[in-house]
Amino acid sequence: MSRIGRQPIPVPAGVTVSIDPEAVRVNGPKGELAERVHRDIAVTQDGDRLVVTRPTDRGEHRALHGLTRSLVANMVQGVTAGFEKRLEIQGVGYRAQLKGKNLELAVGYSHPVAIPAPDGIEFEVPQPTRVVVRGISKQLVGETAAIIRKQRPPEPYKGKGIRYEGEYVQRKVGKRA
Repeated sequence: MSRIGRQPIPVPAGVTVSIDPEAVRVNGPKGELAERVHRDIAVTQDGDRLVVTRPTDRGEHRALHGLTRSLVANMVQGVTAGFEKRLEIQGVGYRAQLKGKNLELAVGYSHPVAIPAPDGIEFEVPQPTRVVVRGISKQLVGETAAIIRKQRPPEPYKGKGIRYEGEYVQRKVGKRA
């Protein structure tokens, strides 16, 4: 196996990595994550760094190399610092509140919308119009934030709905008399 495409991933103190033939496990202060790795891609530990290598420079190996490196780097970052997505709610009467660990949204329907917190995800509502989704898995945090946004996506005429913090919604001109 050649050393084509070396991009070391620094491993901070307090993080342990165990590498099996087709799996990588990362354990840190915030929890533990595991991910399967394609059999052609090699992940090795070199002191306080993880090195991901590919056997050839073919397109499929280059793609798998980049994917694997990103997944392993996200696991290391997740167990040390974690990930978060921030959402903002805009609209008259639209608000969010916590009910235990679950999130309850009032977004213009005749009933409140309850969103259960998956394992490893926690919600925070600093203001009734702001929601923070936190967790150690980048994929799970993004997926949960997308589920919340899907309950009432921002509409282009008045801008009402749930959007990511800093997301720009292009406004349309309404009907003219």
